[in-house]
Amino acid sequence: MFPVSALLETNLKDIPLFRKGKVRDVYDLGDRLLIVATDRISAFDVVLPNGIPDKGKILTQMATYWFNLSSDSMENHIVATDFSQYPAELSSYADQLAGRSMLVKKTQPVEIECIVRGYITGSGWKEYLRDGAVSGISLPKGLRESQQLPEPIFTPSTKSHEGHDVNITYQEAENFIGKELASNLKEKSIRLYSMAAENVRKKGIIMADTKFEFGVLNGKAILIDEILTPDSSRFWPMEDYEPGRGQASFDKQYVRDYLATLDWDKTPPGPELPEEVINNTREKYIEAFEKITGKKASL
Repeated sequence: MFPVSALLETNLKDIPLFRKGKVRDVYDLGDRLLIVATDRISAFDVVLPNGIPDKGKILTQMATYWFNLSSDSMENHIVATDFSQYPAELSSYADQLAGRSMLVKKTQPVEIECIVRGYITGSGWKEYLRDGAVSGISLPKGLRESQQLPEPIFTPSTKSHEGHDVNITYQEAENFIGKELASNLKEKSIRLYSMAAENVRKKGIIMADTKFEFGVLNGKAILIDEILTPDSSRFWPMEDYEPGRGQASFDKQYVRDYLATLDWDKTPPGPELPEEVINNTREKYIEAFEKITGKKASL
């Protein structure tokens, strides 16, 4: 049995809903936003009927860990993550907000996702097999699936709130958001990935790739949304790593692998997840958090 039920929907009466994403519900507090990480889980861009209990709390706590760790070198949107510091108008919603929400600055989101790949896997592997390149970046011949790249590469994508994101070239990103901003985001993204990858490597974990989102505030690009969580990154246990195949992972790839065994066309509605898959996925999120942060998850 689950220790708690999954929080699939939020309902903050009298607080305007700003946006509802696949996992997060965002509320408008004027010059600030309230981001609530639910326990919803999506795969192949479809939100599944079941949630993963405590997933939203784990994601929020891990993102907070990384925002704090990187704050000296890179500005972010965090105002508060401690519910006791929230405005009085939110005081009656502790059951929905405590431990799974962030009070953040309101920015103008940059309309690309900033993906950094240190290993060739996922959609990047499929592109490489087809083109010998990823997002227009030519790669050495003869790479094997999951192999480490000579150096991390920046492979942006479009940002789709509905449906699939589309990988684009760096030149297309420049055309879309401007050369100066594209250059800034590329440098920030690779620097942050490199720092985090080295951090987790010391803990026996490989960070294969990750994605960042940025927003512009007062003319400056700052980190927004979530960073370096199992929903936005691929984490592999180093002890099981072997190039030439897919890898065991701490992220929701476990759910994708289960869904791949079903006769499902990857369109809504998504199939129900069995209890075993839900339990195992929850454990993977907890294990990732505790291995990476060295802390016990507060659930």
